[in-house]
Amino acid sequence: MEILKGLMEILEGLEEILKGLEKTLKDLKETFNGLVETLKDLENKLHNFRSIMHKNLHISIINQSHHPLPAYATQGSSGMDIRAFIKEPEIFNPLERKLINTGIFIELPTGYEAQIRPRSGLAIKQGITCLNTPGTIDADYRGEIKVILINLSNEVQTINDGDRIAQMVIMPVEKIEWNLVLNINETTRGEGGFGHTGKS
Repeated sequence: MEILKGLMEILEGLEEILKGLEKTLKDLKETFNGLVETLKDLENKLHNFRSIMHKNLHISIINQSHHPLPAYATQGSSGMDIRAFIKEPEIFNPLERKLINTGIFIELPTGYEAQIRPRSGLAIKQGITCLNTPGTIDADYRGEIKVILINLSNEVQTINDGDRIAQMVIMPVEKIEWNLVLNINETTRGEGGFGHTGKS
């Protein structure tokens, strides 16, 4: 009888364990379903975010030149080619720099900048590049976009009206606030700079 009583107690204990496991499985199922819903919600938000990010930004522009508006050369281009707007050809002696008009005025929205960068073809073929590069056009600038060009080759080079002289990239800008402290976190690199890792 004592053995039977012990077995009954064991069975009752197992029954309680099974009930506990059943409740745990139910809770896990509810948690899993909640996670699925959360993931679906995150997926929808990510989709909306991507849609916003890929939506073209509309920027007001005045074109006083007789050339096309700045444009992307290919579908995957990051920069828009901008053209020289000059009355006569500009002759660049070796190491000579000049400020070239474009006839373009833009109204950037707050939180964005336009970067003026060199064109690789112009640089490799003629040795002409942009100084102060990338040049920054601030959102509150309303003047004509002008490009500082320099001839780094050993030969005289010419820029003609309508030549594509630079590329313009529109970028978002983050604003920060300084947190004045006495110390900043140390890193393995520390103060190493200016080629401290060597050439090879």
